[in-house]
Amino acid sequence: MGDEPPASRGRIASLDQFRGYTVAGMLLVNFVGGLDAFHPIFKHHNTYCSYADTIMPQFFFAVGFSYRLTFLRRLAELGRREASLAVVRRALGLILVGFLLYHLDGKVKTWDELRSLGVSGFLASAFRRELCQTLVQIAITSIWILPVVASSARARVLYLIGGAILHLVFSKWFYLDYAWKTPVIDGGWLGILSWAIPMLAGTLAYDAIAARDDSGRPRASAVPTLLAWGAVMMLAGYGLASMRGLAAPPFTPPAEGYVVDLWTMSQRTGSVSYMTFAAGVSLAVYALFVLACDALGWSIGLFRTFGTNALAAYILHGMVAAAVRPYLPRDAPLWYAIAGTLLYFAICWGLIRYLENNRLFLKL
Repeated sequence: MGDEPPASRGRIASLDQFRGYTVAGMLLVNFVGGLDAFHPIFKHHNTYCSYADTIMPQFFFAVGFSYRLTFLRRLAELGRREASLAVVRRALGLILVGFLLYHLDGKVKTWDELRSLGVSGFLASAFRRELCQTLVQIAITSIWILPVVASSARARVLYLIGGAILHLVFSKWFYLDYAWKTPVIDGGWLGILSWAIPMLAGTLAYDAIAARDDSGRPRASAVPTLLAWGAVMMLAGYGLASMRGLAAPPFTPPAEGYVVDLWTMSQRTGSVSYMTFAAGVSLAVYALFVLACDALGWSIGLFRTFGTNALAAYILHGMVAAAVRPYLPRDAPLWYAIAGTLLYFAICWGLIRYLENNRLFLKL
């Protein structure tokens, strides 16, 4: 598609519903991860790809989809400089929101302690781990792929592969050891090299939908293509995970005594095998939403509410969880854990629904 501007389009129902499903999945796994009664597949383990691990890559996939759509539109209307500045401004806004939500690492109690820390000590300690979570990762990954977001599919795929190779090289050199010893969150600062995989996959999915819109073909005709790409990426991710021997089947924990290496599917390290596999899952799941929403006209109100105010849901869900958690112990029986989860989910939905009814949408 190159640098050609997109045709004028309305909202893409499949994307809104897919984004809403992803937000709902995030609410679920972030809450039940601390409850023993729920199945391990709903939790992060960092040694294989669980259902919980598929959620964050789907955020990046959805961001990549809308990123290419809006960037091409701005490129046609405003030119490359203004379109690029809009991306940078949005990224800085996300980083600021991330700073307020995640905070920096460590702290000092006295002025003398701060002086003795020095600039280098401050940079080494304060930015080590906590800040580099979802919103900040989205921001810096958006800047990382900015040079190619409007480029041809071939250029984006080559950029994706180049970043993946760099991540593997750095992981082999030092980063795998650093990521596990720190330990980092969501891939750490070098995660931009691998988080670009699902984000760029989202830009390619946009191309598939836009090509149908431009030619007048139904969007459902993109489903076989999306499923095929998804299968290829899932197989590629599993193949990378099996580089030192056949890995356990997807969504299955490895054998006891398994030692993590740079080929392991791990959200903690942001490994290339994990990102590639999860990007494939994202493509396959999105294909189902294209079929259900764009072709059959299905729509789920819950997904609409969360999908059109995703940032607000992200910011509020942690506060709701903190309010519900005090009387929901980790070892609660399943019935009580489900009741607590439903209460938390209902409050989250009620707050975002209120914002939707009053046409209050939080966007950057």
